[in-house]
Amino acid sequence: MNRKPIFDAVRKLLGRGFTADEVAAIDRAIDMATGALPANVAPEPPDTPTVPERKAEPRALGAAGEKLIKAWESCGRLRADGKYDAYPDPGSADGKPWTIGWGSTGADIARGTVWTQAQCDARFAQEIQRYAAEVERAIGDAPTSANQFDALVSFHYNTGAIFSASLTTLHKQGKFAQAAAEFGKWIYNNHKPMTGLVKRRAAEAKLYSTP
Repeated sequence: MNRKPIFDAVRKLLGRGFTADEVAAIDRAIDMATGALPANVAPEPPDTPTVPERKAEPRALGAAGEKLIKAWESCGRLRADGKYDAYPDPGSADGKPWTIGWGSTGADIARGTVWTQAQCDARFAQEIQRYAAEVERAIGDAPTSANQFDALVSFHYNTGAIFSASLTTLHKQGKFAQAAAEFGKWIYNNHKPMTGLVKRRAAEAKLYSTP
C-alpha cells in the first residue's frame, strides 16, 4: 500500500513535518484500519471452516421386510363396521399378550380394544422404527445386507430377542449360514411348537439368505 498520499495530506493539514513518534503512530493506525501487518510479522493462517459432522441416517425397514411382517401379522378380527377387535395370543395359556392390527401389543391393548385401520397403520409405522433402531444397535457396524436387516427386524418384531439371541452373535461374526439356521429354533410359544412360527421363521431365514 502506498502510504505517501496519506502522510502528505496530514502534513499539509498540520502545516509542518512529523516527529518519529508521530510517523510510527500514523503507521500503526493505517495498519489497524487496513488489516495490514508490519513486515516482520507473519500473517496468521486463515481459519479452517468447520464442517459439521454428518450423522448417518438410521436404517429403516425395507419393502421386503414390511411385506414379510404384514403377511404374518395381518390385520385380523375385522368387524362389520370396518374396525378391528383385539384378539388373544393363540398359543399362550392366558391369551396374553392381546394383539391388534399389525401385531401390535402393549399395556393399552386388551380384551375389548377396537381400532380403525388408520390406527393400526399408524401404530405399526411408529413401532417398526423402534424395532429397526434396536436391531441396528444390536448388530453395530457388522456388514449387513438390506435383506438380512429386514429379516432381523421381522424376527425381533415377533420375538423381541435381538439382543439375546445367538442368531445376533453369529451374524456379527459373519457366520451367515449358521445365523440363518438359528431362525428355525424360535418356533415355540408356551413351550409348544407353533405351525405358524415354523413357517414364519422359514420365511425370515429365506429372506436373510437372499442376496
